[in-house]
Amino acid sequence: METTLQNYGLVPYFTQQLSPEEFDHGRVGRVTEIQRSIITVSDGSAEFAIPITSSWRDAHSENKPTVGDWVVLDDQRSRIERVLDRKSLFRRVAAGEKTEIQLIAANIDVLFVMTSCDEDFKESRLERYLALAVESGVIPVVVLTKIDLSTDSDSYAERARSVQTGVAVESVNALDRSTLDGVRAWIEPGSTIALVGSSGVGKSTLLNALAETNVAATNEVRGQDKKGRHTTSHRALYRLPGGGLLIDVPGMRELKVADVDAALEIVFDDIEAMASRCRFADCRHASEPGCAVRGAVENGDIEARRLRNYQKLLRENERNSASVAEKRLQGRVFAKHVKQVKALKKDKGLLE
Repeated sequence: METTLQNYGLVPYFTQQLSPEEFDHGRVGRVTEIQRSIITVSDGSAEFAIPITSSWRDAHSENKPTVGDWVVLDDQRSRIERVLDRKSLFRRVAAGEKTEIQLIAANIDVLFVMTSCDEDFKESRLERYLALAVESGVIPVVVLTKIDLSTDSDSYAERARSVQTGVAVESVNALDRSTLDGVRAWIEPGSTIALVGSSGVGKSTLLNALAETNVAATNEVRGQDKKGRHTTSHRALYRLPGGGLLIDVPGMRELKVADVDAALEIVFDDIEAMASRCRFADCRHASEPGCAVRGAVENGDIEARRLRNYQKLLRENERNSASVAEKRLQGRVFAKHVKQVKALKKDKGLLE
């Protein structure tokens, strides 16, 4: 079992969380797919379709299994007993009015942030993705697609490198496999890569090219507005011929952030460095006197767009982080109440 699960990324970080009985009896597996009511788990040699029970449905959003998780199953492989601690977790604040954390993928090593060399390319969106990647503890790589449709793909690469100091950028035409050496170099045996980006940037096309077979459906971008169609309807993990694993994620129109304070300092390190020269330590770079950041914008050393996006993400992060913290507290109080009720029922002989 150990050899086959190593192909799915099983490393000592996870095995040390298992009891000898759990490991020896083959009760550990990796979540490879999640649909509305079914979780698919692989033990390295077989896959099991496991219904999502009410206990998992009602669990706090950050405790629920997601694609890429390592889980412990019961003896019949019909139920998930627990989720192992994660080494990384890519998440966002769910779209809509409710401030809830939505898990995207777990235990990722590298995140391919995909954007195409056309109207889809937006520095502000890349900064948002990169902040979430840094917060998640994964290595981000910006992947520029459709270079064959652009007359100046090098300028897009230059713009991508400007969004974060030292960020890796790879340029591909997914229909030409000779251009894929750069992205393949990031995919080591047993490593897990996730593809994220807007609909229509070519995630499924790249997945098929790397898998060397059609494992994901693809659609054309709509001609009238250049918008992409959602060809990936759910998250799934695929094994690649070279031994790596790749998670395809549906296109996300909204990508709200929370708990990314430290990540913003890294992605916007130029603004943070300049902020140390501001007259006031708590300067918001709006209308305060002696603001070095605004001075850098006026001198052309920092883009005005970049400062606006930085301020926008700061406000959004503060607002959503406070709401998420409140919901976490409510969840802990509710879980404590349920535990107390169960204990009381057990004491009275009402619960076996």
